[in-house]
Amino acid sequence: MDFNKLREINDEIEQISKTYEIFNEDLRLNRSKSARVEFLTTVKYIEKYLKPNDRILDIGAGAGEYSLYFAEKGYKVSAIELADNNIQAFRKKITSKHSINLKQGNAMDLSPYPDKSFDIVLLFGPLYHLHNEADRQKCIAEAKRVCKDNGVIFFAFISNDMVIITEICYNQNFFNGNEYNHDTFKLEDFPFVFFTVEQCRQMLVDGKITIEKEIASDGMSELLAEKINAMDEYSYNQYLKYHFYCCEKPELLGHSNHLLFIGTK
Repeated sequence: MDFNKLREINDEIEQISKTYEIFNEDLRLNRSKSARVEFLTTVKYIEKYLKPNDRILDIGAGAGEYSLYFAEKGYKVSAIELADNNIQAFRKKITSKHSINLKQGNAMDLSPYPDKSFDIVLLFGPLYHLHNEADRQKCIAEAKRVCKDNGVIFFAFISNDMVIITEICYNQNFFNGNEYNHDTFKLEDFPFVFFTVEQCRQMLVDGKITIEKEIASDGMSELLAEKINAMDEYSYNQYLKYHFYCCEKPELLGHSNHLLFIGTK
């Protein structure tokens, strides 16, 4: 399926599912050293809050990268994912040693899960796709509902302003095109939905989430991909150390394709 056919799909749920016939989520977080930065950063922060015997819910679990990582560590993980391709890739990787309960479903309807049943809730993929603010708030409300009162919710967003910079790296004529509003610099929300840092904050405030931390989860890793991927192990580990040093700095928060927000109820 190509982008033109994807545009013709009016049903949002079907469009989300078909998007992952184009984008291979199974490889996104582990295809290279530079791509791995987002995963390593996110795991680092989850583990700061994770306690023994905590129950984890992975909403919009993709191909299972985070669910499988924590299941390997012995945690009980529940996961829900919408896209057929992602579900198929995820199921192939689950073995008898993994305590993972995987369901196919919609992030706006977490009715299979009781109130206050998870210590850690990951809401990563869904907010990349929901165009309607009411739908986003419904998604956030469901994540809050299933999270324990003393639990922690992790939110991921794609940064509007940094994506423009990375697009220029791929296409020097990007500013001549129609993929963004030429006055406001708002990107066209296709096939993903993009937000500024302030819009992310406001969305969570509107959802009555207390923001504990804001993190530039991959920083400039996509811009520097060629250099990072050529690094030896020592240099790569030093780059990661530098990235972790920078990733909470407010002055650098917007310089990241992906943003990680940590919140409580």
